Amino acid sequence: MTKTTAQSNREIAYRLSNNLPRLLREFSRDYERRIWRELSSRGYPEIRPSHSQVFANLGMGSVRVSELAERAQVTQQAMGKMLKELEQMGYIARDTDSRDKRAREIRLTERGVKLAMDSMEAVDHVRRHYDTKVGETDLANLEETLRTTVNKLELDYLPESWVNKD
Repeated sequence: MTKTTAQSNREIAYRLSNNLPRLLREFSRDYERRIWRELSSRGYPEIRPSHSQVFANLGMGSVRVSELAERAQVTQQAMGKMLKELEQMGYIARDTDSRDKRAREIRLTERGVKLAMDSMEAVDHVRRHYDTKVGETDLANLEETLRTTVNKLELDYLPESWVNKD
């Protein structure tokens, strides 16, 4: 059976718009939008989604700008700009690296720790929303499948604390 041009076009459009990368992106965008709205309502309207590249990649303890940029897969200049914004808002501090006086270490301030704690509560709140919409078991299975998949990819730029729960 020969497909019509319209059928071929519909098939192409479907495959371009309804594939794994697109599904993951749309799910992620919705999840993140809900978190940012929650954070804004908790008193953090100045925090933008781009700032998550810093917080999601800090790991435990201090870290260098170059490490953060590598983990976030952005340029050092872009990471430096985000860090400067967060430092001006009082969420992070940049100190001289004790091992290399030319380098700077990044750490959360007391205000940054408060934001991190509120962020975890916001994530939990959004998670409960998804548990009711998707189903707790299905969502847990999706998360575990994605975690296992990411671990199998052996992405060397992820912070150790992200990969290892220990």
